[in-house]
Amino acid sequence: MKKMRKIVLVTLSALAIGAVFPYVNFAVDQTYQHLKIIVDVLELIKDSYVDPIEPQKLVYGAAKGMVAELDDYSQFMEPDVYERVKSDTEGEFGGIGIRVDMRDGWLTVVTPLPNTPAFRAQMLPGDKIIKIEGESTKDMVIDVAIKKLRGTPGTQVKITTARDPEDKNADWITRDITIIRELIKTENLRHRMLDGKIGYIKLIEFTGHATENFVKSMEDLKGKGMEALVIDLRYNPGGLLASAVDISKLFLGSSQMIVYTKGRKAENYQEFKSNGSAPFESLPLVILVNRYSASASEIVAGAMQDNKRAVVIGERTFGKASVQSMIPLSDKSALRLTIAKYYTPSGKSIQHDAKNETGGITPDITVKVQVETEKKLLQQAEEIYYPGKEEKPEAGKKPADGKKPADDKKPAADKKKDEAKDEVLDRAVELLHAREVLGNLRPGK
Repeated sequence: MKKMRKIVLVTLSALAIGAVFPYVNFAVDQTYQHLKIIVDVLELIKDSYVDPIEPQKLVYGAAKGMVAELDDYSQFMEPDVYERVKSDTEGEFGGIGIRVDMRDGWLTVVTPLPNTPAFRAQMLPGDKIIKIEGESTKDMVIDVAIKKLRGTPGTQVKITTARDPEDKNADWITRDITIIRELIKTENLRHRMLDGKIGYIKLIEFTGHATENFVKSMEDLKGKGMEALVIDLRYNPGGLLASAVDISKLFLGSSQMIVYTKGRKAENYQEFKSNGSAPFESLPLVILVNRYSASASEIVAGAMQDNKRAVVIGERTFGKASVQSMIPLSDKSALRLTIAKYYTPSGKSIQHDAKNETGGITPDITVKVQVETEKKLLQQAEEIYYPGKEEKPEAGKKPADGKKPADDKKPAADKKKDEAKDEVLDRAVELLHAREVLGNLRPGK
């Protein structure tokens, strides 16, 4: 009798909960219906597919399929892949010398590093690496793709690249390349003085030492008479949020918003503000960006723009500003899931939305550059920082474009004539000069 009373009480409790919270029953019911389809498909394949198949393989396939519906940055990782992703990588490694990202499901070159095998093979920003050793990179976990490109210096890696044609309706221009890996020593920035007491810092990536090196560069430029600054974030794929925030703090006064994150859960809301006095709060500043500037680059550009601290020049940025969390699962697989997005101080979402054509940082002054000009500018940048270095093909091979290596003995006047004009940087310099001239005007006197 007591047992019967307990059953009745439990049943009545369940009914009461369902009456008070009808959406609970509805949500559970909906979830069950969705899962039932997956279970039905799983059972049908197990019972009727022409060949026997491991159920675990089907479950992993279903998980990958679900995550693929989300975005380029959320990924399901099987146990062996997750283990590889967790393993540490060294600061120096054998590789081909590129910074990459996943874009539209393909491994994509953000920028080739100067004086590296990828640079000498004439790989360009925007090139897709569609195969590594014959294996497609479509929807490949980016950490796995990077590990496949790396290896012992002196060893070869075969890749297939695809480049968008000028005619948007034409097929990709593909190319098979065999590259010999080298020891890659990464750098996170370069600096020099421009004409008219203008300093220039090219921030290549927001690594762990980026802030430290940035401060050293600023001190060096200040010692050389810098009175204005250009920060070049073109081709910068991002990096550490902490580095982006710390560098922003150098230019923003106390308690100014730099960036904030927001997701569906309250705990995913987080603000990042400047604190204390900024050592370069009043220094005239221009920031350069292009369509390959992403993530941490967009955080810095957005913070400076929204706080009216700098003028942003170039192209609309890529729009990668999602926050991922790595969630280990019970069988040692893992889910990398986007849990929040970055927003600029004014509340603009940085994340690219193709449907609504929003996201990214829209520059204050738009200057577009042709692909051929970009290629020349990348080469010229190497010559500025590595003067006298000749671009050599790999041993026993012709240059990728079939042309002879550059002739260092070419007269300086001819070299200057052949140089591409960096219109984006020129516009920044003009703007800073104009600011100085206008600042000296004294109307009414």
